[in-house]
This record gives sequence, structure tokens and C-alpha cells, in this order.
Amino acid sequence: MNLILICLLCGLYGVRAKDKEQKGKYSVPNLEVKTRSLVLDADQQLLLSCRGRWKLTWAFPSGLMRDQVQVKEFRCGRKNQLYCSHLMVSHSQAQHTGLYHCRYQIRPKKQSTVYVYVTDSQQPFVGHPGMSPDVLYLKEKQPLVIPCRVTNPNITTTLVKFPNQSLRPDQRNIIWNSKQGFTIRTPTFYYIGLFFCQTVTDGVTHKSHKYFVHRPVSNIIDVYLNSSGPVQALKGERLALNCTATGELNTRVNITWDYPGKSNNSGSISKRLVKHRTHMLFYSILTIPKLQRLDRGLYTCRVTSGEKTKQQKVTVTVYDRPFLRLKPRHGSVMEAQAGQKSYRISLKLKAFPAPEVIWLKDGMVAAEQCSRYHMDGHSLVIRDVAEEDAGKYTVLVRIKEHGLYQNLTLTLVVKVSPQIGEKVVSLQDPGSVPRGSRQTLHCTSHGVPPPHIQWLWHPCPPKDLNGPTQ
Repeated sequence: MNLILICLLCGLYGVRAKDKEQKGKYSVPNLEVKTRSLVLDADQQLLLSCRGRWKLTWAFPSGLMRDQVQVKEFRCGRKNQLYCSHLMVSHSQAQHTGLYHCRYQIRPKKQSTVYVYVTDSQQPFVGHPGMSPDVLYLKEKQPLVIPCRVTNPNITTTLVKFPNQSLRPDQRNIIWNSKQGFTIRTPTFYYIGLFFCQTVTDGVTHKSHKYFVHRPVSNIIDVYLNSSGPVQALKGERLALNCTATGELNTRVNITWDYPGKSNNSGSISKRLVKHRTHMLFYSILTIPKLQRLDRGLYTCRVTSGEKTKQQKVTVTVYDRPFLRLKPRHGSVMEAQAGQKSYRISLKLKAFPAPEVIWLKDGMVAAEQCSRYHMDGHSLVIRDVAEEDAGKYTVLVRIKEHGLYQNLTLTLVVKVSPQIGEKVVSLQDPGSVPRGSRQTLHCTSHGVPPPHIQWLWHPCPPKDLNGPTQ
């Protein structure tokens, strides 16, 4: 019995080991080529075979059209447990040069690759030179690849900066690879401009496609909105928010908006670009033709350039109708002190749209009565407060276009410190008076409120009859 169990376990282990070995062998598809690259002549047939544990698919160079490719798929291997696929191109052309991938459909990252050169002495570069150059971006601290690939691995090429500056590979900073082109490991500003590659075959000079190397700039200097504070508007009015971004020359930015009505497309966006001598200005104007209550909320202008982002936000409030509310801030009677450097008469005012405010003193426009009176916002400020500033102050508030009017009258009391008139004007000694005579003493004082007068008597000290001590 034990012997039978041992045999069963050994058989099971053998099956699992074989299955594990099979899985390991085809963890990636097996492309049946002996080298990593193949070299064919133009018009020669290309045939690639691949097998694996799951269904296979092919990826090939963009210069090879699908109708030029024949793919045959079938089951293969012992007991047909594997999947096989043959790729065939009857007449290979120079533009078919490149990488060919055999990969699993369900696991596309599991793949095998071969590079195929299709040599053509009349077309040493992959792809025909076009009229307009391709744009390559020079990025800071990243290698620059100028992809002038060739159809023959033995071709010698030269990199040319327009119009005729030749650069040969030094295998340190300028590296040549027939499968990739020229790689500039640490590109500088010198590599900004127009480049192409050239080679000589059979005494004929051939030029590659042209490449324009551009250095993108992503320095956003500033972003600001045409409204520095919260925006208030009436229902049905038109809202226009202008977001302006300032960037360095050659900067390209993307401006986007987030706002409450974005999902309903309630707003339209127009853009404009202005180039100055030292900088660029980018404008994005968000317009909502007729505001609704649903349009109230936070509006965000977001500016991105490369990995850099800046934004500005503003809150928009939408009112159903105009309004005007006016109340005293500290009661209807106010107090100030004469000699005070300044005094502000303020009030509680809530209104929309912005109202017109006029201050009156004793029925006349305050600012026209005295140069010490001036407006600061909705408040009236009195400089160098004096006793004559006391009186009735009336504020007139109106929103004329909507027929809203309201006024409020306040009383200002100016306190004046008490002063004694005789202390200022009479400093002489009244002299001696007869004993028993009647004398009248005067004390004149002024102050606000009226001061309280109190008399005090200080008897004279007795005279020293003996005279001073010798």
C-alpha cells in the first residue's frame, strides 16, 4: 500500500514539475530567430515564426501597413497544447525597418523582439524626407534623441546642424546607434535649431528627414484675474472673468476653468495670445451671458506649463434683486474729544449694486463745509476734531438706477476739556484790601459738558515777628 502511494506521489510530482518547466519555458513567447537583429535586402521575403502558451499577436513598424502583412495562426507542439503564429511580408521595403514584437494577447507585456534591417542603397534612411520637419523637445537634464534610423547597420552617418555644421559621434556625448539615431547625452542650448543626418552611398549624398529641436519653457511668471475680490452680480446679468498668465518667451501654457456651471456648459471660453519683447501674455476669458442662481460659487482659473501649475480663485455671488439696508453702527449719538487727531463716523451698510453715498452736516454737504472732512469708503472722517464739529450728520444712500433711497441721521457730541478764563488772562496780585471789606472774586470757565466749579480757601501763613535767623 505504501509503495502504491509513493508511486502516485512521484507521478504527481513529475507532472507538476513538467508543467512548471513548460510554464517557465514559455513565460514569454518564443520568437524563432537566432540573433537579435536580421538583415534583409529590399524585395526579399520576411518570415518570422513565434510560439507560446496563449494566443499571440504581432506589433511591427509604422511604415508597414497591415494589408502588407500575412499572419497565419495555428495550434502546435505536442498534443497541440501550444499556439503558433507566422508573420510574412512578401516584398520587404526600407520603411519596414524596425522592431517586430511577438506578444501574448492577454499579457501584452510578455513579448519577444527582433530588429529587422531592410537594406536599400537608394534609401539609406528609414522614411522619406518630408517637407516640414518633425519637432523634438529639448528637456532639462534629459538626453536628446534625433531619430534618423538607417536601413543598414554598417552605414556611417553624420549629424548636421542647419545649414552646414557637421557633428560626428564621439561615443561620449554624441552617441550613434543605427536602431535609434543620434543621442545627445547632455544637450545644451547649442542643440536648439534645425538638424538632419546625412550619409554617402555609392558616391551619392543622402539626407534624412529634418528635425526641429525646440526647448519648451514652462516658467509661469504670474497669474491674475480681472477681479481681485469677490464678485457680486444680479441674476440675468452677463459675467466675464479674464484670466491672464504671464510667461517667459517660448512658454506654452494651458488654461482651464473650474466653475459651478461647467457641467451644464453655461459658459463660453475665448483665448488670446500676445507676444511682447520680453514675455508672453496668455488671456482666457470665461463668459456667462445670463447668470442664474446656480452659477454662484467658486471660480478657479488653472494655468499649467509642463509640470508647473499656478491658479487664481474668485467667489461669485448672484442676487435675485437689488437691495439697500442701512443701520447705525454704534447708536444714533456719538462722542468725540476736541483735539483728537481723527474721528470716523461709520455705519452698517449692505447694498447691491454699489450705492452712491453723500454725507451732510447740519443739512449741508459736509465735504464742502470744511477741508477737514473727507470720505473714506462709506465713512466720513473728521481730521483734528474741534468743538464746532458737533452737530447733526445725515448720510444719504441711493441706488438711482433701481429707485432705492435711504437716509440716516446721527448726532455727534464733541467733548471739550474744562478751561478757567482768569488763569489765562488775570495773573496780577490783587493786593491788600481793608479788613472787613467785601470783595467779589470771579471765576470764568468753559467746557463740554459744562464744568462744575468748586471754591477752596487756603489761609496765608503767619508772619515771623522776630525776623529771619542770623
